[in-house]
Amino acid sequence: MHGAGNDYIFLDCMHSRPQNPSELAVRLSDRHFSVGGDGLILLCPSASADFRMEMYNADGSTGEMCGNGLRCIAKLAHDLGYVKGEKCTAETGAGIKRVKLFFDASGKVNAAEAFMGKPISDGEKIPSSFHGSAADVTLQVCGQNIKATLINIGNPHCVVFTENPAAVNLPLLGGAIENYPAFPQRINVEFVNAVNRSLLEARVWERGSGETLACGTGACAAAAAAVACGKCAEGERITVRLPGGDLSVTCRENGVYLYGRAALSFTGEIKL
Repeated sequence: MHGAGNDYIFLDCMHSRPQNPSELAVRLSDRHFSVGGDGLILLCPSASADFRMEMYNADGSTGEMCGNGLRCIAKLAHDLGYVKGEKCTAETGAGIKRVKLFFDASGKVNAAEAFMGKPISDGEKIPSSFHGSAADVTLQVCGQNIKATLINIGNPHCVVFTENPAAVNLPLLGGAIENYPAFPQRINVEFVNAVNRSLLEARVWERGSGETLACGTGACAAAAAAVACGKCAEGERITVRLPGGDLSVTCRENGVYLYGRAALSFTGEIKL
Protein backbone atom coordinates (compact mmCIF):
# COMPACT_ATOMS: atom_id res chain seq x y z
CA MET A 1 0.00 0.00 0.00
CA HIS A 2 1.14 3.58 -0.45
CA GLY A 3 0.31 7.16 0.37
CA ALA A 4 1.70 9.55 -2.26
CA GLY A 5 4.27 6.93 -3.25
CA ASN A 6 5.49 6.30 0.32
CA ASP A 7 5.01 2.53 0.14
CA TYR A 8 4.97 -0.11 2.85
CA ILE A 9 4.38 -3.84 3.02
CA PHE A 10 1.45 -4.53 5.34
CA LEU A 11 0.86 -7.82 7.14
CA ASP A 12 -2.47 -8.81 8.70
CA CYS A 13 -1.31 -9.93 12.15
CA MET A 14 -4.66 -9.79 13.93
CA HIS A 15 -4.54 -13.57 14.48
CA SER A 16 -0.85 -14.47 14.13
CA ARG A 17 2.44 -12.64 13.62
CA PRO A 18 6.02 -13.34 12.51
CA GLN A 19 8.57 -13.86 15.25
CA ASN A 20 11.25 -11.67 13.70
CA PRO A 21 9.57 -8.58 12.15
CA SER A 22 12.77 -6.50 12.27
CA GLU A 23 14.73 -9.05 10.23
CA LEU A 24 11.71 -9.57 8.00
CA ALA A 25 11.51 -5.83 7.27
CA VAL A 26 15.07 -5.87 5.94
CA ARG A 27 14.40 -8.93 3.79
CA LEU A 28 11.04 -7.89 2.36
CA SER A 29 11.88 -4.21 1.80
CA ASP A 30 14.63 -5.03 -0.70
CA ARG A 31 13.30 -3.71 -4.01
CA HIS A 32 15.65 -5.92 -6.05
CA PHE A 33 15.28 -9.32 -4.41
CA SER A 34 11.91 -9.24 -2.62
CA VAL A 35 8.59 -7.41 -2.40
CA GLY A 36 10.18 -3.98 -2.01
CA GLY A 37 9.05 -0.99 0.03
CA ASP A 38 10.05 1.77 2.43
CA GLY A 39 9.44 -0.61 5.31
CA LEU A 40 7.10 -3.11 6.97
CA ILE A 41 3.94 -2.37 8.96
CA LEU A 42 1.99 -4.91 11.02
CA LEU A 43 -1.75 -4.68 11.67
CA CYS A 44 -2.10 -6.05 15.21
CA PRO A 45 -4.81 -6.33 17.89
CA SER A 46 -4.97 -3.66 20.59
CA ALA A 47 -6.52 -3.53 24.06
CA SER A 48 -6.90 0.26 23.93
CA ALA A 49 -7.79 1.05 20.30
CA ASP A 50 -9.40 -0.53 17.24
CA PHE A 51 -5.99 -1.89 16.21
CA ARG A 52 -2.26 -1.41 16.81
CA MET A 53 0.27 -0.33 14.18
CA GLU A 54 3.81 -1.69 14.41
CA MET A 55 6.23 0.01 12.03
CA TYR A 56 9.67 -1.16 10.90
CA ASN A 57 11.93 0.84 8.60
CA ALA A 58 13.73 -0.74 5.66
CA ASP A 59 16.87 -1.20 7.77
CA GLY A 60 14.92 -3.08 10.46
CA SER A 61 14.80 -0.23 12.98
CA THR A 62 11.47 0.63 14.54
CA GLY A 63 9.55 3.85 14.00
CA GLU A 64 7.13 5.42 16.46
CA MET A 65 4.79 6.76 13.81
CA CYS A 66 4.19 7.05 10.09
CA GLY A 67 1.51 9.38 8.75
CA ASN A 68 1.14 7.71 5.36
CA GLY A 69 1.32 4.28 6.96
CA LEU A 70 -1.34 5.28 9.49
CA ARG A 71 -3.80 6.30 6.78
CA CYS A 72 -3.10 3.14 4.80
CA ILE A 73 -3.43 0.78 7.76
CA ALA A 74 -6.75 2.42 8.67
CA LYS A 75 -7.97 1.68 5.13
CA LEU A 76 -6.67 -1.90 5.41
CA ALA A 77 -8.41 -2.45 8.75
CA HIS A 78 -11.66 -1.23 7.22
CA ASP A 79 -11.23 -3.25 4.02
CA LEU A 80 -10.64 -6.42 6.07
CA GLY A 81 -13.68 -5.75 8.26
CA TYR A 82 -11.83 -5.10 11.53
CA VAL A 83 -13.34 -1.60 11.83
CA LYS A 84 -16.71 -0.25 10.74
CA GLY A 85 -17.88 3.23 9.84
CA GLU A 86 -15.86 6.31 8.98
CA LYS A 87 -13.84 6.72 12.19
CA CYS A 88 -11.31 4.51 13.95
CA THR A 89 -8.47 4.65 16.47
CA ALA A 90 -4.96 3.28 16.12
CA GLU A 91 -2.47 2.48 18.86
CA THR A 92 1.01 3.59 17.79
CA GLY A 93 4.42 4.09 19.34
CA ALA A 94 3.47 7.77 19.63
CA GLY A 95 0.16 7.12 21.38
CA ILE A 96 -3.39 6.55 20.16
CA LYS A 97 -4.24 8.36 16.93
CA ARG A 98 -7.68 9.13 15.51
CA VAL A 99 -8.39 8.59 11.82
CA LYS A 100 -11.35 9.62 9.69
CA LEU A 101 -11.95 7.62 6.52
CA PHE A 102 -13.25 8.90 3.18
CA PHE A 103 -14.97 6.76 0.55
CA ASP A 104 -15.33 6.73 -3.24
CA ALA A 105 -18.64 6.26 -5.09
CA SER A 106 -18.39 2.47 -4.77
CA GLY A 107 -17.99 2.62 -0.98
CA LYS A 108 -14.25 1.83 -0.93
CA VAL A 109 -11.91 3.80 1.31
CA ASN A 110 -9.69 5.97 -0.89
CA ALA A 111 -8.43 8.63 1.52
CA ALA A 112 -8.07 9.37 5.22
CA GLU A 113 -7.43 12.23 7.61
CA ALA A 114 -5.35 11.54 10.71
CA PHE A 115 -5.11 13.70 13.81
CA MET A 116 -1.37 13.73 14.49
CA GLY A 117 -1.36 15.62 17.80
CA LYS A 118 0.52 18.76 18.80
CA PRO A 119 3.99 19.40 17.38
CA ILE A 120 6.78 19.57 19.95
CA SER A 121 9.71 21.95 19.51
CA ASP A 122 11.44 21.52 22.87
CA GLY A 123 14.97 20.45 22.04
CA GLU A 124 15.27 17.77 24.70
CA LYS A 125 11.94 16.19 23.64
CA ILE A 126 12.88 15.90 19.97
CA PRO A 127 15.15 14.24 21.31
CA SER A 128 18.33 16.24 20.76
CA SER A 129 21.18 17.80 22.69
CA PHE A 130 19.68 21.27 22.13
CA HIS A 131 17.99 22.87 25.13
CA GLY A 132 14.84 24.99 25.09
CA SER A 133 13.15 25.92 21.84
CA ALA A 134 14.62 24.20 18.79
CA ALA A 135 12.71 26.36 16.29
CA ASP A 136 15.97 27.95 15.12
CA VAL A 137 19.13 25.88 15.46
CA THR A 138 22.34 25.75 13.43
CA LEU A 139 23.95 22.47 12.39
CA GLN A 140 27.53 22.20 11.13
CA VAL A 141 27.21 19.59 8.38
CA CYS A 142 29.59 18.76 5.51
CA GLY A 143 31.43 22.03 6.00
CA GLN A 144 28.22 24.08 5.98
CA ASN A 145 26.26 25.95 8.64
CA ILE A 146 22.67 24.83 8.12
CA LYS A 147 19.80 26.61 9.86
CA ALA A 148 16.99 24.23 10.80
CA THR A 149 13.77 23.87 12.76
CA LEU A 150 13.42 20.74 14.90
CA ILE A 151 9.95 19.29 15.45
CA ASN A 152 8.63 16.07 16.96
CA ILE A 153 5.23 15.11 15.56
CA GLY A 154 5.18 11.52 16.78
CA ASN A 155 8.75 11.08 15.59
CA PRO A 156 11.70 13.50 15.23
CA HIS A 157 12.15 15.81 12.23
CA CYS A 158 14.66 18.40 11.10
CA VAL A 159 13.17 20.93 8.66
CA VAL A 160 15.51 22.99 6.50
CA PHE A 161 14.05 25.78 4.36
CA THR A 162 15.69 26.23 0.97
CA GLU A 163 14.65 27.83 -2.31
CA ASN A 164 15.42 24.75 -4.40
CA PRO A 165 14.97 21.34 -2.70
CA ALA A 166 15.56 19.61 -6.06
CA ALA A 167 19.14 20.86 -6.11
CA VAL A 168 20.01 19.47 -2.67
CA ASN A 169 22.43 16.54 -2.54
CA LEU A 170 19.98 14.60 -0.39
CA PRO A 171 21.99 11.40 0.13
CA LEU A 172 24.93 13.49 1.35
CA LEU A 173 23.19 16.09 3.50
CA GLY A 174 20.18 13.99 4.51
CA GLY A 175 22.37 11.11 5.62
CA ALA A 176 24.73 13.44 7.49
CA ILE A 177 21.91 15.19 9.35
CA GLU A 178 20.13 11.89 10.11
CA ASN A 179 23.25 10.70 11.94
CA TYR A 180 24.28 14.09 13.38
CA PRO A 181 25.72 13.66 16.92
CA ALA A 182 23.05 15.95 18.45
CA PHE A 183 20.32 13.40 17.63
CA PRO A 184 20.65 10.29 19.82
CA GLN A 185 17.80 8.46 18.03
CA ARG A 186 18.72 9.82 14.59
CA ILE A 187 16.26 12.10 12.80
CA ASN A 188 14.13 12.50 9.66
CA VAL A 189 15.09 15.40 7.39
CA GLU A 190 12.97 17.66 5.15
CA PHE A 191 14.29 20.24 2.70
CA VAL A 192 11.39 22.63 2.08
CA ASN A 193 10.62 25.56 -0.21
CA ALA A 194 7.78 27.82 0.93
CA VAL A 195 6.32 28.68 -2.49
CA ASN A 196 3.54 30.74 -0.95
CA ARG A 197 1.41 30.74 2.21
CA SER A 198 -0.57 27.68 1.13
CA LEU A 199 1.99 25.62 -0.81
CA LEU A 200 5.22 23.95 0.27
CA GLU A 201 7.55 21.88 -1.90
CA ALA A 202 9.59 19.27 -0.07
CA ARG A 203 11.99 16.37 -0.35
CA VAL A 204 12.34 13.90 2.49
CA TRP A 205 15.15 11.79 3.88
CA GLU A 206 13.70 9.22 6.30
CA ARG A 207 15.89 7.73 9.00
CA GLY A 208 16.40 4.04 8.31
CA SER A 209 14.97 4.22 4.78
CA GLY A 210 16.73 7.04 2.90
CA GLU A 211 14.92 9.23 0.38
CA THR A 212 11.23 8.42 0.05
CA LEU A 213 8.66 9.75 -2.40
CA ALA A 214 6.62 11.16 0.49
CA CYS A 215 6.40 11.21 4.28
CA GLY A 216 3.24 11.98 6.22
CA THR A 217 4.88 13.07 9.46
CA GLY A 218 7.48 14.91 7.37
CA ALA A 219 4.72 16.87 5.63
CA CYS A 220 3.24 17.70 9.05
CA ALA A 221 6.65 18.79 10.35
CA ALA A 222 7.22 20.97 7.28
CA ALA A 223 3.83 22.66 7.68
CA ALA A 224 4.24 23.12 11.43
CA ALA A 225 7.69 24.65 10.91
CA ALA A 226 6.31 26.96 8.21
CA VAL A 227 3.56 28.13 10.57
CA ALA A 228 6.04 28.63 13.40
CA CYS A 229 8.29 30.69 11.11
CA GLY A 230 5.40 32.80 9.78
CA LYS A 231 5.63 31.40 6.25
CA CYS A 232 2.14 29.84 6.45
CA ALA A 233 -0.96 30.55 8.55
CA GLU A 234 -2.44 28.52 11.39
CA GLY A 235 -5.87 27.08 10.62
CA GLU A 236 -5.39 27.21 6.85
CA ARG A 237 -5.00 24.08 4.71
CA ILE A 238 -1.44 23.77 3.44
CA THR A 239 -0.56 21.65 0.42
CA VAL A 240 2.78 19.88 0.79
CA ARG A 241 4.02 18.86 -2.65
CA LEU A 242 6.31 15.84 -2.56
CA PRO A 243 7.88 13.82 -5.40
CA GLY A 244 5.17 11.15 -5.01
CA GLY A 245 2.20 13.53 -4.82
CA ASP A 246 0.44 16.09 -2.64
CA LEU A 247 -0.55 15.83 1.01
CA SER A 248 -2.75 18.34 2.85
CA VAL A 249 -1.90 19.55 6.34
CA THR A 250 -3.85 21.86 8.64
CA CYS A 251 -2.18 23.18 11.79
CA ARG A 252 -4.84 24.08 14.32
CA GLU A 253 -4.60 25.18 17.94
CA ASN A 254 -5.33 21.67 19.19
CA GLY A 255 -2.88 19.95 16.84
CA VAL A 256 -2.04 18.92 13.28
CA TYR A 257 -4.35 17.17 10.81
CA LEU A 258 -3.00 15.19 7.84
CA TYR A 259 -5.16 14.35 4.82
CA GLY A 260 -4.22 12.29 1.79
CA ARG A 261 -4.96 9.32 -0.43
CA ALA A 262 -4.48 5.75 0.77
CA ALA A 263 -4.05 3.19 -2.01
CA LEU A 264 -3.71 -0.56 -2.29
CA SER A 265 -1.02 -1.48 -4.83
CA PHE A 266 -1.36 -5.27 -4.76
CA THR A 267 -1.85 -8.25 -2.46
CA GLY A 268 0.11 -11.50 -2.40
CA GLU A 269 1.65 -14.29 -0.41
CA ILE A 270 5.29 -15.00 0.42
CA LYS A 271 6.82 -18.00 2.14
CA LEU A 272 8.77 -17.02 5.24
